[in-house]
Amino acid sequence: MGISAYLQGLRDRVGHDLLLVPSVGALIHDADGRVLLEMRSDSGGWMLPGGAIDPGEGPLDAVRREVREETGLEVVPRHVVAVIGPYPVVYPNGDRVEYTSTLWWCDRVGGELQALDGECAGFAWVAPEDVPELGYPPAVFRWQPGMPPVF
Repeated sequence: MGISAYLQGLRDRVGHDLLLVPSVGALIHDADGRVLLEMRSDSGGWMLPGGAIDPGEGPLDAVRREVREETGLEVVPRHVVAVIGPYPVVYPNGDRVEYTSTLWWCDRVGGELQALDGECAGFAWVAPEDVPELGYPPAVFRWQPGMPPVF
């Protein structure tokens, strides 16, 4: 999908100026304890599935929607793992965004893993100790093996 109608409407008004955006991310695990990562098609970097919260949408609904849109999977968010941010991003087109993101520990409950929205170039199930540097600045979030989900 890329950008919601809401964010596009803001961009039409403010151009490339900074937008503050609440967002969500999903730590989806499999039966072996591995975490799902997606490779971004724009940067080639590894990220957690997720994205911006739409107007009128709560974080739980947003994480379920974003995961479904990006991966084809159905998830049940179980616990908040972290709230990270703010972290700035400048997109290749010059749009500036500062995200604050709620990361959720999620159980996979259905769906078929597939790249659906053009934002993702591929997936990998990775053991926590093998998670590469993610697209978040290291000072903001660094996955730690054995990191327990917390409320």
